Amino acid sequence: MDIYENFKTFQVVAQLGSFSRAALHLGIAASVVTKRINQLEHRLKVVLFKRSTRQLVLTEIGRRYVERSRLALVDFDDLLKDPGSAPGDVEDFLRVKAPTSLTTFLLRGVLDAYQRDFPRVRLEVVLLDRSVNPVTEGFDLAIGAYWISFGGVTEIPLCRLDRLVCASPDYLANSQEIRHPRDLINHACLSFIPTGNSWVFEGRQGQITIEVTPRLSSNDAQILVDAAAAGRGIALISYYMARDLIRTGALVPILQEFPVPPLWIKAVAPDRRVNVSAVQALISRFQEALKHLPVR
Repeated sequence: MDIYENFKTFQVVAQLGSFSRAALHLGIAASVVTKRINQLEHRLKVVLFKRSTRQLVLTEIGRRYVERSRLALVDFDDLLKDPGSAPGDVEDFLRVKAPTSLTTFLLRGVLDAYQRDFPRVRLEVVLLDRSVNPVTEGFDLAIGAYWISFGGVTEIPLCRLDRLVCASPDYLANSQEIRHPRDLINHACLSFIPTGNSWVFEGRQGQITIEVTPRLSSNDAQILVDAAAAGRGIALISYYMARDLIRTGALVPILQEFPVPPLWIKAVAPDRRVNVSAVQALISRFQEALKHLPVR
């Protein structure tokens, strides 16, 4: 039994949802596809698909094996490649998680240039602002600033992410004075869902945590920036998104004597994928680009 070919066939069947379509795609008989899946299920002692006359659906354990086997197959394929290949010869498939606002602001250009230089690397880019475990969720690389520690991964710091609290001049002119973070309790706050409603500040005696009741919450930071500039309330946002509006006077930093602790943007990759040439090249591109992220 060729376990490698069986897993490759499993990937195609899972993607196309049909033994017959998988057979056409692979250029083999449908009976061969069926035999390979049966062999794989026997070897693993699990049922990978729910079969009926109308549809073919992955079981719960089948869905888990899709991601686990995809990464394993990519690893094996990478071992077979010529280590001296030029960048244009690197062939791979990378599934990348990236934050929405930062990708729109900067990383989309990095991804475009990367694919120009590595035309044989296929990318699947998923925009998410929550933390992900790249091992269990099937990512080759995850970029973000809000992390939980995971086993089996390598973390590569990329750059500091400065944040601040700001509002429009109109909002501040027509609202109660803000001298201390606790004064925010009486104000309309604009909250970024991934970081939650607990806003943390640095005070002379240590950290100060305030629970705000947001007027507006969103997982898209740009919505909060626009709302703050329109006078809808006070936002805790990344400096790189607010810098130009601060320069024009559309936003005003507040509580500057109580700074918001910075975060660190990291790249996180499964240990078994972090040294793959396509992954290393993309990490290097991100490192170079993020050197230019505005900081205070």
